Amino acid sequence: MTAPTRDRLVDEAMRLFGEQGYRATSVAQIEAAAGLAPGSGGLYHHFRSKELLLEAGIDRHLDRVRALRDISQIFEGLADMRSELTVLGRFTLEVLDEESQLLRIVSSELRDRPQKLTDAVEQMLADSYRQLANWIERQVPDIERAQAETTATVALNALFGYRATRDVLGESASPGDDEIVAEWVEFVASRLERLAG
Repeated sequence: MTAPTRDRLVDEAMRLFGEQGYRATSVAQIEAAAGLAPGSGGLYHHFRSKELLLEAGIDRHLDRVRALRDISQIFEGLADMRSELTVLGRFTLEVLDEESQLLRIVSSELRDRPQKLTDAVEQMLADSYRQLANWIERQVPDIERAQAETTATVALNALFGYRATRDVLGESASPGDDEIVAEWVEFVASRLERLAG
């Protein structure tokens, strides 16, 4: 079996896990979706278990997030705080769109979630909060770290919640991304300007 088969297994497994949930998806369903004979054990030529297949999918998502974060460094040094926030808000929504599959899996596995899935989500969130708190400290040099972290958490959760209502709950009556980002920028920038005095 070739590497593309392994990739197809990861692709199809993550799609099925997102649609049906990890526990509700059988190995035979994954094999069939990847073009293998269902129940043939073909999955086990590449992965020792369904959980290891999930871990491979999670690792791939985390690699993509890391790559996107590296790109985010180009946002530094724009003309002003509001410009940087606008790019950051759009970037955050783009990352959430890229990772919607993983987020759907997380929401479908609220109980008895595999540890790797819990760790991946915690790492993604912690990294996001830390990076925004670091950016806030550069904007407001006298801010205490705890305040920067709290502000970062509230700001990012606003974007996370907006995207979750669309992706997880299916709510589409909200304003569009441009309107949300513009309002988010004003909210965060105004708060930082008040903190800066």
